Amino acid sequence: MDYLELNITITPREPWAEIIVAQLAEYGFDSFVDSDEGVLAYGPQKDVDLTKVLEETFLNNELEDVKFSFTHKIIPHQNWNAQWESDFQPVEVEDYLTILAPFHDKNNRKGMIVEIQPQMSFGTGHHETTWLMSKSMFELKSIPSNVLDMGTGTGVLAIIAEKMGAESILAIDIEDWSVENTIENSQRNNCTKIKALCTDKLKVQCEKFGLILANINKNVLKAQIESYSQALEVGGTLLLSGFFVSDVDELTDFCAKFALKQSNLRTKDSWACIELIKE
Repeated sequence: MDYLELNITITPREPWAEIIVAQLAEYGFDSFVDSDEGVLAYGPQKDVDLTKVLEETFLNNELEDVKFSFTHKIIPHQNWNAQWESDFQPVEVEDYLTILAPFHDKNNRKGMIVEIQPQMSFGTGHHETTWLMSKSMFELKSIPSNVLDMGTGTGVLAIIAEKMGAESILAIDIEDWSVENTIENSQRNNCTKIKALCTDKLKVQCEKFGLILANINKNVLKAQIESYSQALEVGGTLLLSGFFVSDVDELTDFCAKFALKQSNLRTKDSWACIELIKE
């Protein structure tokens, strides 16, 4: 899959970089990297309508006292993977966890070690939302035996769940290459209790989960919240991320319609992670 890179320069950078990220997240962009001059935004080329983006975000406007410019290019799949590998640095989630690649030195690392082969799938820990989800998992009272990881990406959260004691983990993603990457990373971390499945929706069956992890964009979350609630045990925990602090009230109110009550909130920069309990 090819990716579109949108390189945006903004002066002054704040608060406009955060505003354009919030806008682009609604138009198919799913990863963002801060730069000194602005922000780099990435999205699957097949999902991003650049004409619509330029028409409906502030990139098509003249803003008083704000100067901005942008360029875009297509990153082929193989080049995207090469970029991940060349740029990939170990990630430390406080003292809980270190996420690293096979070519990194494992000595003197903090907490649990998770080894991830960087590929095109997201969820390496570099993005604030994956960092927040990881931290939230470690700060739960315990990890239930049955866990669902929606939008698993690299499988990093599923791997953490097994290493923390989960007995059965279902890891779901809509992309077959993410599922393949999850299987490879599970084997790399000697995990045997993770089942990876390629599908675009959760089919609620008899199985119930004590913990559901969903690090996906806001619109997808809202479309799937009802199925999460149905699949979650009473008293079970739902961890949601992939959205901004400004979206928290909207999502919390929406979740309440499905017997999901907020019990905790964690933030990093402008991103948020909500912890909810099934009533």
